[in-house]
Amino acid sequence: MESKNGGGKKKAKRGGFKTMPFILGNDICDKFATAGFNANMVSYLTSQLHLPLVTASNTLSNLSGTSSLTTIIGALIADSFAGRFWTITVGSLIYQLGMITLTISAILPALRPPPCTPPDVCHRPSTFQLLVLYSSLILTCIGAGGIRPCVVTFGADQFELDKTRTSTRKWNYFSLYYFALSVSHLLALTLVVYIQDNVGWGWGFGIPSMVMFVSVVVFVIGYPLYIKIKPAGSPMTRLTQVLIAAFKKRKIAKPEDPSLLFVDKELDADISTGGSLIHTEQLRFLDQAAIITDGDMTDSGKTRLWRLSTVHRVEELKSVIRLIPIWSVGILTVTAASHNHSFAIIQAKAMNRHLTPNGFQVPAASMSIFATVMMIIALPLYDKVIVPISRRFKQSGFTYLHRIGIGLAIQVLAIVLAALVEHKRKLTVTAPISVFWLVPQYAVHGLAESFIQVGHMEFLYDQSPESMRSTAVALFNLAASIGHYMGTALVTAVSKYTKKRGDWLQDDINRGKLDSYYWLVTVLQVINLGYYLVCAKLYTYKTLEVDGVEKGGGSVGDLELVNSVED
Repeated sequence: MESKNGGGKKKAKRGGFKTMPFILGNDICDKFATAGFNANMVSYLTSQLHLPLVTASNTLSNLSGTSSLTTIIGALIADSFAGRFWTITVGSLIYQLGMITLTISAILPALRPPPCTPPDVCHRPSTFQLLVLYSSLILTCIGAGGIRPCVVTFGADQFELDKTRTSTRKWNYFSLYYFALSVSHLLALTLVVYIQDNVGWGWGFGIPSMVMFVSVVVFVIGYPLYIKIKPAGSPMTRLTQVLIAAFKKRKIAKPEDPSLLFVDKELDADISTGGSLIHTEQLRFLDQAAIITDGDMTDSGKTRLWRLSTVHRVEELKSVIRLIPIWSVGILTVTAASHNHSFAIIQAKAMNRHLTPNGFQVPAASMSIFATVMMIIALPLYDKVIVPISRRFKQSGFTYLHRIGIGLAIQVLAIVLAALVEHKRKLTVTAPISVFWLVPQYAVHGLAESFIQVGHMEFLYDQSPESMRSTAVALFNLAASIGHYMGTALVTAVSKYTKKRGDWLQDDINRGKLDSYYWLVTVLQVINLGYYLVCAKLYTYKTLEVDGVEKGGGSVGDLELVNSVED
């Protein structure tokens, strides 16, 4: 059962750094498993199940989209009644079941089509074989819905509740989270991908499945140490109540003095432990919900929440609405990049991957190691070098909106490099160029991700209502979900409308025009960057009242990871 984050006496020495080995240990094992599972999946679908390139790439994009979509359900379950700990645990077990199912299908010959026979005679998978494949993938999607929106916020909870016993800044928590994610991703790209390419898919999927089991065990062992916040009820219900109350009172004159609007800190105690949201002048039509009229209270003095909302609850809805423009930037970001990983693997397979003549051959899927290494380097460099330097010129340093904008600009450069390298590769088909020509685009992409992902997560966590933080992380994944589905639509449309003009996306990329697709994506990213700059310029940060003092947000220092001071 989840414990309250409000009044009452807390159990001593819960939360803080001592929980990190269990939470980040779980996350490292989890990300190692999922990265090892997915990094080379396009090769498995094309080489073992004999799916066409566009079909395989669309399958993976739809899989990523569905995984991100289920996070909304998982977040609502966690924030409404289950709590983050149990949502993560159950989600991990379901994900584990999906991994085991796919591993079995990779081991048993009856669950995949026979090998191709010369000259290139390949049988497509049967209906039953596809059913097993899709069943295993759907289970991983459902499991991811419980894990993704809760792990990062559950870790942040261990410090959020410990603020009165903390001192000295150590590192931004979200940077640490993504640093751990990148390290585990690096291990998967080197170890698991090599096993998949050189030992077999049974072991290649089996090892991540075993590591996933370890992640669940490690996480559950830490149960007595965790701070577990009591769910505050369905956030969607509260937001709906504000909308309905505002609609019912749409014709009532609003008081000129905002202090006359309804405030009840006792009613909001469970959803405002970090401070009460202060009234803002934006979206004032929603303030109608906080106008006090006859009939708003029961005979016993209890508030009728479908008729009257507190200022804090009205501002919760306003906060969510203000998030939407910045949040939506992530949709086109993912739309443009959703298939780039799969296409880059196919590019790498068409290039010279030998380190020495007739020597070791680099696995195509392992090339993304350079993006991961760059992310590992960039994350501490940003927090330890760039942020302190920026604070010499401006006290607050870079905001997370600055961080996202810088990342979006760098990402445009990464796609331009991808287009240029693909153009050069096609000019040397008879004598394939080295696969290491792909290193710059991977490295620049990793640098961009270190800015975009961490900045976006910081923004959603800090600017969302505190009782909706799992839902806020789910919004991050929902943007990815919509982006993946739109990416599938984009690739399908490009494949369809370029067939008569020299198909850009063919199974044999030497005959296609992948570089033209990359230039199209570049244009989309430039448009997205322009849209973001406008949204960021117009954004207003939320303001909290904590012990009578107003506190704003926006600085990267607002979400610091701190040492616990022992009692």
